[in-house]
Amino acid sequence: MAGPAGAVPEAAGGAPRSPRAYARRWVFLLVVSLLSCSNATLWLSFAPVADIIAQHFLLSMAQVGWLSLIYLVVSIPFGILAIWVLDSVGLRGATILGAWLNFAGSMLRALPCVAAWVPNTFAFFMGGQSLCALAQNLVIFSPAKLAALWFPEHQRATANMIATMSNPLGILVANVLSPALVKKGEDIPLMLGVYTIPAGLACLLATVCLWESVPPTPPSVGAASSTSENFLQGLKLLLQNKAYVILAVCFGGGIGIFSSFSALLEQILCANGYSNGFSGLCGALFIVFGILGALVLGLYVDRTKRFTEATKIGLCLASMACVAFALVSRLQGQALAVAATCSLFGFFGFSVAPVAMELAVECAFPVGEGAAAGLVFVLGQAQGVLIMVLLTVLTVRPEVPSSSTCQHGEDPLDWTVSLLLMASLCTLFTCVLVLFFHTPYRRLQAESAGPPLPWTCAPELRAPPEAPGSAPPAQRLQEPPGAQGLAETVSRDV
Repeated sequence: MAGPAGAVPEAAGGAPRSPRAYARRWVFLLVVSLLSCSNATLWLSFAPVADIIAQHFLLSMAQVGWLSLIYLVVSIPFGILAIWVLDSVGLRGATILGAWLNFAGSMLRALPCVAAWVPNTFAFFMGGQSLCALAQNLVIFSPAKLAALWFPEHQRATANMIATMSNPLGILVANVLSPALVKKGEDIPLMLGVYTIPAGLACLLATVCLWESVPPTPPSVGAASSTSENFLQGLKLLLQNKAYVILAVCFGGGIGIFSSFSALLEQILCANGYSNGFSGLCGALFIVFGILGALVLGLYVDRTKRFTEATKIGLCLASMACVAFALVSRLQGQALAVAATCSLFGFFGFSVAPVAMELAVECAFPVGEGAAAGLVFVLGQAQGVLIMVLLTVLTVRPEVPSSSTCQHGEDPLDWTVSLLLMASLCTLFTCVLVLFFHTPYRRLQAESAGPPLPWTCAPELRAPPEAPGSAPPAQRLQEPPGAQGLAETVSRDV
């Protein structure tokens, strides 16, 4: 029977339980990954066919653009609320809430296509996208917490990588599937209906298959002290943590640069004569190679625990690729070089994302994983908006005739200054992180030092009250095993 609050959970003989990994952790990972992928497809489902959407529903291109931009706008003010929900309500409740918001948003978007009485199509589209945007915060912040609460320490980085990379996979699916489904305005209902299927499946699985926020026995000693600080105190500790602030600002800036790069890639390349099809190919290579890089680096870090070294080296190589893209993309007829730099930028930059999130948790411990990873993402979204606006403002009209292939009546723009600024910011963030970021791995240190930490730090981790007549806690905890011994005896239900 479980001990009272403040006690280490017991096994049947009165001895403290060893950390244990449950097979159903993979079900939780599947649900979170599917939900993240679905949310990303809903985010960018309109963008690849913006001209057809605008023509069919009599909308402006600016209105269609806002259907994607609303994600960034909503994520900044509601990000802090999502952090509180994740660390206070629990992982299961946050995931189910996010799944229902995501499914409701997908259905609301499809309503104008099945109901002739809908008076304002744009309002329904924007309402659905706003619900999906609210779900995004809960989805994006979950991987680090899921990895910490359900996976043993030698699988955490891999689990975080799988859940995190499901989001760019969804972006890739949307960029490929939307143009394939929509050739004319009459095809739009089909597209909207198709995107409701994974959203509905994720909602069903989250509601039916997720039974608890945490396993009966934590997979590691670090998991037992997840969210050991309350919400406001945790945020205060994060802001007072110099290493964490440096990581949040620098890696958050990297997130902003990647968001701007993804959003502006087509406009940058069309200004120098590259087709929309080639721009889509470069965007796909950017994501595909990023997922491959994340897989390789995640497995490496799980084995070596070299979070800091992997993050610093990855960002240095990503900065070099960003500089190369800023130079090569200004040249005409260099399709192979442009595609190669996009691939390398994604391979080195995307691969750092899950590792940096794990590093943020290690740096911020014992602050909850939701707060540690979520604050980095919120800051990255805010910087992304600022960087995107700045890059756009710095464009100028070319003085000489250009070979622009930009459509929709857009005037060609010169992106030279904007690209150099993007490369400079990427290099600056990397240099600051490399030179000034130093931190111990606090969670790993806690797991390798005895006696074990309390198992009752978060509300969802508290054990139920002990039955009358049970032995006092002091008797059960006279000789607690060292955390290192616990970590060495992790059992797996696989």
